[in-house]
Amino acid sequence: MIHIVSDLGAALALVFVLEGIFPFLSPGGTKRALARILSFGDREVRIAGLGSMLIGVLLLFLIN
Repeated sequence: MIHIVSDLGAALALVFVLEGIFPFLSPGGTKRALARILSFGDREVRIAGLGSMLIGVLLLFLIN
């Protein structure tokens, strides 16, 4: 159980690192991208989220 919690914590930490790269390197680009996302409808945002989750699951499957 502790191993699972440790792996989950490491994965979460990696998500924070990866999510922080673009805003750190290009704060203006991040603001423009977020403003554009706000103009999308709920359906488009959900589809993008689903696509992202499916890619993540596929990558996990291929890695393991």
